[in-house]
Amino acid sequence: MDVKHTCMRTQVYDPDKRISLFVKSICVFESADENIHTTLPFFADGYPGLMFHDTVHGLTIQPHQKTMPVLFLYGQTIKPVTLEIDGAYQVILFQLYPFVLKNIFGISPPSIHDNCYDLQQLENNTVEKLPTTLLSMQEVETRIEALTDFLYQLFLSRKEDIDPDVRQMIEIILASKGKEKIIQIAQQLKVTVRTLERKFLQETGLTPKKFAMIIQFQSSLEQLSVKSFNTLADIVYENGFADQSHFIKVFKAYTGKTPKAFHKK
Repeated sequence: MDVKHTCMRTQVYDPDKRISLFVKSICVFESADENIHTTLPFFADGYPGLMFHDTVHGLTIQPHQKTMPVLFLYGQTIKPVTLEIDGAYQVILFQLYPFVLKNIFGISPPSIHDNCYDLQQLENNTVEKLPTTLLSMQEVETRIEALTDFLYQLFLSRKEDIDPDVRQMIEIILASKGKEKIIQIAQQLKVTVRTLERKFLQETGLTPKKFAMIIQFQSSLEQLSVKSFNTLADIVYENGFADQSHFIKVFKAYTGKTPKAFHKK
């Protein structure tokens, strides 16, 4: 995710060990400026998420012009979107591994690609009270702990449903930054490519190839953002793209901009 306003405070927390199996990281964005208009761009990163926001005037997702509930899940972000906030705010984001939507929340992953899910739809008494409880809290750490407890209890009730092959495949793809071949992963896990592809799609809503491509894109986006390269060819080579035209095509599909235009901005 690329974030624009310098007066915004950003913090990244490591997840508690109870939930580290299925939560990648916890990000907090906040500002006390009541006159600010904040735009938070989201690009494809391979992770769905759980988001809580404490805002004076609400949070709107563009270009959908959709005002969001205080607590919601979002699916894989394939097309770029932005969060629009007027005034002071605090946003807490739990980045979830792709198998979480189906196996812990019981939600079909494709049903919320480029979309969101109001947690009030879950048949769970804890969820009904959670937004109000979170808003009554003052400290960010207390809010994170409440969300951690909520996720952990859900995990305990559903942990037997997590497919170990899919979890291992995700770990391998992330470790290789999307460059490991699917056939090689299948050989490591001692399953057929077809079986692994079927399981992965069923559990995450994405094909392994699509997920790997998103991770490749994210790695290239990070390198471009921190200007850790001499030429675009360096990014192409280091992130395993077939050639420069392929890289530009993938980058534009996920950001709406060419790498050159994004870099200038």
